[in-house]
Amino acid sequence: MHKKKILFICGSLNQTSMMHQISLHLEDYDCFFTPYYGDGWINYVVGKGYGKFSILNGPFRWRTEDYLEQNNLALDYRGVSNDYDLVYTCADLIMPKNIRKKKVILVQEGMTDPENFMFYLVKYLKLYRWLASTSTMGMSNQYTLFCVASPGYKNFFIRKGAKEEKIIVTGIPNFDNLQQFTNNDFPHKNFVLVATSDARETYKIENRKKFIQECVRIAGGKQLIFKLHPNEKVDRATQEINKFAPGALVFLNGNINHMIANCDVLITKYSSVVYVGILFGKEVHSAFNIEELKRLMPIQNNGTSAEKIAWIGEHLLEFPQSSLNEIHEQFELSAGIKWKS
Repeated sequence: MHKKKILFICGSLNQTSMMHQISLHLEDYDCFFTPYYGDGWINYVVGKGYGKFSILNGPFRWRTEDYLEQNNLALDYRGVSNDYDLVYTCADLIMPKNIRKKKVILVQEGMTDPENFMFYLVKYLKLYRWLASTSTMGMSNQYTLFCVASPGYKNFFIRKGAKEEKIIVTGIPNFDNLQQFTNNDFPHKNFVLVATSDARETYKIENRKKFIQECVRIAGGKQLIFKLHPNEKVDRATQEINKFAPGALVFLNGNINHMIANCDVLITKYSSVVYVGILFGKEVHSAFNIEELKRLMPIQNNGTSAEKIAWIGEHLLEFPQSSLNEIHEQFELSAGIKWKS
């Protein structure tokens, strides 16, 4: 019997692992994976080696390709080898032409970028969404359904312009069972943790000297530990930390969730890991309003988000004539039930 085919469009390593987790609950289908991609001139410039600061190319794409190979996942780059019955994607900043007429499930990765001047230019002048980065996530409405982290995020995306009837609160993999990170072997405790960003590598403005000095002030003599973003220029970042925060420890690798579970204070600007700190009741410093982040906090459902998101895909495949209202009703009826393994 012909198996229906599903394409998973990946991105960063976090997004890729989320896609993989969802696929594990869809064993009755042929699942294929691809790094994130675009059309036309975007694909052309990526082919020429540009865009290495984004999930289209460079370290983000290389890590994704390594992950797919290490986990023996079927690769179909740009989704050209099959006619797919369903597509999962981690972002809608670019919606390639070959998926626009397909059933598409968009899955929220985590926190989105701030709504800066470019966000409003994109929104009101109808410019390319990717110009404003992840601040425009969900605004394409070129998807069938959008799986989000919490009721707070549902309202958040509706305010941006996403259609309410397309949004389903499922929770999101990697952020739906944060309590598990208390069991860890990270050797340090009672320190101040700083999760840095790749703002400069992605051509955003950041005064790293000022940021480090503020971290030193907040630490007040406590041990400082910096966990570098995987996309950062390590030598430059390390030299800056050694200069402006002498005695601080610097980690490039390691599970940051374990580090957060063991720290007293978490300092970050735009990273989704802030939610881990909030869940554990840490003193948290962020560029975002903390009370707003508490309202957006991803739901904790003991790690069942991937299964819920897979169920929605299976329903779309097996009951293709279902209306969005029917899908919402069936999902709500099924929520909390242990679905077939």
